[in-house]
Amino acid sequence: MNINVPFETLLFAFGLTVFAGLSTGIGSAIAFFSSRTNTRFLSASLGFSAGVMIYVSMIEIFVKAKDSLIEAVGDPLGYVYTTLAFFAGILFIGIIDWLVPNVENPHEPRMIEDIEETPEEIKKRNLLRMGMFSALAIAIHNFPEGLATFVGAIEDPALGISIAVAIAIHNIPEGIAVSVPLYYATGSRKKAFTLSTLSGLAEPVGAVVGFFILSQFFNELTFGLLFASVAGIMVFISLDELLPTAEKYGEHHLAIYGVISGMAIMAVSLLLFA
Repeated sequence: MNINVPFETLLFAFGLTVFAGLSTGIGSAIAFFSSRTNTRFLSASLGFSAGVMIYVSMIEIFVKAKDSLIEAVGDPLGYVYTTLAFFAGILFIGIIDWLVPNVENPHEPRMIEDIEETPEEIKKRNLLRMGMFSALAIAIHNFPEGLATFVGAIEDPALGISIAVAIAIHNIPEGIAVSVPLYYATGSRKKAFTLSTLSGLAEPVGAVVGFFILSQFFNELTFGLLFASVAGIMVFISLDELLPTAEKYGEHHLAIYGVISGMAIMAVSLLLFA
C-alpha cells in the first residue's frame, strides 16, 4: 500500500465521503416529496448495496490487508493479524450499534407512510429528542463508514467509488429515519431536511479526522490492520443492517437478487480494473 498519499488522491477520497454522507439528504427528499415508499426498489437497492460491500470486503479488501500484513510481519503471522483485525472491526461496529437504543437507531427502518400516522398522544418533545438522537446515532455510525470509503479510495480509486456508492445507498433510508421524527416535532420539512443532511456530513468529517489522527502511525502494518478492520465493519453493516432492512422493506427474493447483482457487478468492475 502506498504510504505517501498525493494531495489529489486525498481530495478525491474526501469528495467520495462527502457524496456518501450527503445521500442522507436524498432519503429526506424521498420522504417529503413522495407519497409512498417504493418498497420493491428500495429492497433491491439495499440488497445490491449489501452484495457490493460483502464481495468487495471479502474478495478485495481482506486480501489486500493480508498481503500488506504478510509483507510487514511475514507468513503465517500476517494472516493471523488480518483475521484478528477483521473480527475486531466487527466487534467495534457491533458495540457502537449496541450502544444506540433501537427506538432511536436510524438503522431501524421507517417508511414515508409513517409521516401520515403520527399518534396524537406522542409529545413533540419526545419526537424531537428521537430525531436528535437519530442524527447523533448517524454521526456515530458514519465515522467508520466514512473511514472505510476514505481508506478504500486512497488504496484504489475504483474501489473507493464502489464503496461510496454502496454506502450512499445504505444512507438513504437513514435519511428517512432521521427526517420523520424531526418533521413530526417541528412541522417543518425544511428544518428536518437540513438537519438530516447535516448529520450525514459527519461521514467526511469523521473520515478525515480519523485518517489524520492515524496517519502519523501509518506503515504497512497499521494500513493492513486498518484495512482488515474496514472489511469487518462493512460485512457487519451488510449482515446486521442492510439485509434485514431490505427484507423488511420488500420481498425476500428481491433482496437476494439485489445481493447477487451487487456481487456480480462488483466482480466485473474488479476484473476490468485488475
